[in-house]
Amino acid sequence: MSAVRDPVSNRSFADWLALLEGLNIAHIELGLERMTLVAGRLGLLRLPSHVITVGGTNGKGTTCALLESVLAAGGYSVGVYSSPHLLDYRERVRIRGTSPEPADFCAAFTAVEAARDGVALTYFEFTTLAALWLFREAAPDVVLLEVGLGGRLDATNAVASDQTVITTVSLDHTDWLGSDREAIGYEKAGIFRSGKPAVCGDPAPPARLLEHAQRLGTPLACTGRDYHWQQQDGLWSFQGLGWRLDGLPVPSLPLMNAATALATLALSPFKPGAEAVASGLRQARLGGRMQQLEPRLWVDVAHNPESAAYLASRLAALPVSGRRLAVVGMLKDKDIAASLAPLRPLIDVWYLAGLGGPRGASADELALQQPGGHCFASVEAALQAAQTACGEQDIVIAFGSFYTVAEVLASKTQQPASA
Repeated sequence: MSAVRDPVSNRSFADWLALLEGLNIAHIELGLERMTLVAGRLGLLRLPSHVITVGGTNGKGTTCALLESVLAAGGYSVGVYSSPHLLDYRERVRIRGTSPEPADFCAAFTAVEAARDGVALTYFEFTTLAALWLFREAAPDVVLLEVGLGGRLDATNAVASDQTVITTVSLDHTDWLGSDREAIGYEKAGIFRSGKPAVCGDPAPPARLLEHAQRLGTPLACTGRDYHWQQQDGLWSFQGLGWRLDGLPVPSLPLMNAATALATLALSPFKPGAEAVASGLRQARLGGRMQQLEPRLWVDVAHNPESAAYLASRLAALPVSGRRLAVVGMLKDKDIAASLAPLRPLIDVWYLAGLGGPRGASADELALQQPGGHCFASVEAALQAAQTACGEQDIVIAFGSFYTVAEVLASKTQQPASA
């Protein structure tokens, strides 16, 4: 008689991912009750590492990448949890610079499945718990938790944190977080902790964010008030919070987020030396952020007005003697008109791509905001047309969503090596 096979412990990594996607990857259900209950059963409400929670509308991922790079250059071990991923689910977790093996994820998923014991979890809650389990097992010096949505009710907020960061506050996810910066700022300030240091990298923080920090007793350092940074002659300097660093190299990631990262380190128990800071800034990278895939192809995950304005500034600085061709695919719940507006003066030809799924905008919906654009059913089709039309002096920029960039990356990885 054959042995009985345990259907949970014998699931493959692919089996687990299929199961998780069955939880509805796009479903959003804010609240901490389920997360706190299961995390408590697993002993994950407080990790053995120094935890820094990073929230904000834009710049969360890049700030985490900058913190990770500078800390690693200083000799500290770092764990990072971020979302969404572009191509590989394992991108969501990095420990000491690499993603865990599929077998490690399977062990984490098995532990979460056993502990939830019938509690209905969303995709993000389940995956966040798995990441926390991996961090607890690895016990790096520092864990960086990127907030998924908002802050106050986000799954990451169930964990005790030692420091918090808010990068910027602007309009996005208004159906969930509120219709103005004050309401959104309050939701994001929900990650603040009493007596624990916090940093805000937004040059004009909402009053409700500042009031919440004061009411909680959160020591909050703000850019332009408590710390300052300045770029000059191809270098930059940081000053404030007991730290002064001059002659720093300009990173490939946004400089304002680098300043936010250094302010965070200035308030932490970790003080990498000047050489480590410079090395970490030079080495910091993050996929999908003004990433050059080919000599004339760039991608960026910009998907809201603030990030689109930054993308426009980066595009304007590129030495392009020909045309700029844009491949854009967006989600219908984004402010499409305001997101395209900063790029209109720079783009010569638009290739509008439909995104699949219930949240994806069709090419026709994009065309309502960008008349005269060429419409395509998919990102791959739009990209192919744009690259066919791209001359020797032209460039193609694909942007509008993590999904858009993921489809471009997937189309490139599927090509033969000789292509």
